[in-house]
Amino acid sequence: MTTTPEAVRRASPRSRRKATPPDPATPLLPSAAPVRLLDPTGTPLPAPADYPEPPVAALVELHRRMVVGRRFDSQATALTKQGRLAVYPSSRGQEACQVGAVLALRDTDWVFPTYRESMALVSRGIDPVEVLTLLRGDWHCGYDPAARRTAPQCTPLATQCVHAAGLAYGEAYQGRDTVALAFVGDGATSEGDFHEGVNFAAVFKAPVVYFVQNNKYAISVPLSRQTAAPSLAYKGVGYGVPSEQVDGNDPVAVLAVLTRAVAHARAGKGPFLVEAHTYRMEPHTNADDATRYRDGAEVDAWRDRDPLARLETYLRARGALDDAGVAALADEAEAYAADLRTRMNTQPTVDPMSLFEHVYAEPTPQLVEQREQVRAELAAAQDEEGER
Repeated sequence: MTTTPEAVRRASPRSRRKATPPDPATPLLPSAAPVRLLDPTGTPLPAPADYPEPPVAALVELHRRMVVGRRFDSQATALTKQGRLAVYPSSRGQEACQVGAVLALRDTDWVFPTYRESMALVSRGIDPVEVLTLLRGDWHCGYDPAARRTAPQCTPLATQCVHAAGLAYGEAYQGRDTVALAFVGDGATSEGDFHEGVNFAAVFKAPVVYFVQNNKYAISVPLSRQTAAPSLAYKGVGYGVPSEQVDGNDPVAVLAVLTRAVAHARAGKGPFLVEAHTYRMEPHTNADDATRYRDGAEVDAWRDRDPLARLETYLRARGALDDAGVAALADEAEAYAADLRTRMNTQPTVDPMSLFEHVYAEPTPQLVEQREQVRAELAAAQDEEGER
């Protein structure tokens, strides 16, 4: 009996399997597990080919800014207790994300922060008193956004996602290789502006990096009540945006992943979404009672993953840091905090008439009437003071 090729094909189980077409989402998908280059003890792990370890000099500078940033954060927290700040959202525990994002950028790039990015802003070189001006209760952000290429800190969730997309698109349209990095909290990924910003950036290939700091809680709402996605990094796939997830308490990995994301955007390939798995050690703000929605054991577990201790251990092992260097950094950080404390203890000069500025381009009759009432009251008080 002669076996024909057609009979062989019919008989072969392999021939009955249809070829699986390539998954169009594969180039967009994040790693199955967060990228990690250091384990929680600071021991180096094999670096993936896509994420080579940053130069040691960059890691030394990353460590220095993290030390100063943490001391700034604790001083700002203390200032709220002294009544010098109206509110302060701490970023303790998120130092690797705050500083790593800044170091991945050029000075000519733009940052779009949320209210929690005070540490990132001082790490970028902005005067800490100017950074805290808004949180002190002033009507403006304290620094010049255009000069610092840093948008005002944003309290409404996710609105900075749209702003970042628009600026990045405008810069690219004018032929500049500017990258915009938008800090995003996990709660903000549930907002419509996040969708609109990422979608616009993807369609128009705007050079934006959306950096999601997933610190597990949107104030008191846990991540499990916000999304059913395997991780927030997977949200990029729906927009056609390549994404990655990283251990946000591993400073080396954060800098490596963000460096690649920024390079991707700068090369004209469009936006990139990065999710950092991290943890907010302090309450949402000084007005929050975090014990109402999380227990001490959870906080203690994350304390053992301290990003600053992790990087210090690694740099000591590499011979890039020693006891003298650690002591010098502590002195630098303390001097920074002392200068901030001294300048924040000086009561700002406030002009009550400034209440009426920048309300309307053309003041309404009611506003003019109110302004003149205040002016008259101030004049009367001044006359009364002069008569004493």
